[in-house]
Amino acid sequence: MKQFSKSILIALSFFYVSISHADLVIIVHPSNPLTEISVDDVQKMYLGKKKTFPDGKKAIPGDQPTGTESRRLFSDRIIGRSEAKLKSYWSRLIFTGKGMPPEVIGRDVVIKKWVAQQPQAMGFIMRSEVDDSVKVLNLKLSTSW
Repeated sequence: MKQFSKSILIALSFFYVSISHADLVIIVHPSNPLTEISVDDVQKMYLGKKKTFPDGKKAIPGDQPTGTESRRLFSDRIIGRSEAKLKSYWSRLIFTGKGMPPEVIGRDVVIKKWVAQQPQAMGFIMRSEVDDSVKVLNLKLSTSW
């Protein structure tokens, strides 16, 4: 069992490193009091399973168009599903009336501008697009297992 736990920690470390090397960041409005967010919370918000930030305030996740580098990295490394699997997931929920995907706002520059104007917004962009109009949240791994 100890070896199994050690293997999981090593795998999670590589996962975390791959996220940070991607230079993809999660952004929020500068007035948002959060400084960090768990990968689990981001996944839940973008999969329609959670509607609030960890502090209980309403969250409005904004998406990017399919095929952008940011969207591909986000889908693969944060959500843990390919864009095709994510599309299939949302198709099932829409068909059954159980949910709607986050609104596609636009590419990095458009998402950044939208987040800067929406106090409840959250988005993802490449680190190279960040400026002081938005706040970058540190990503943390959930350790509640």
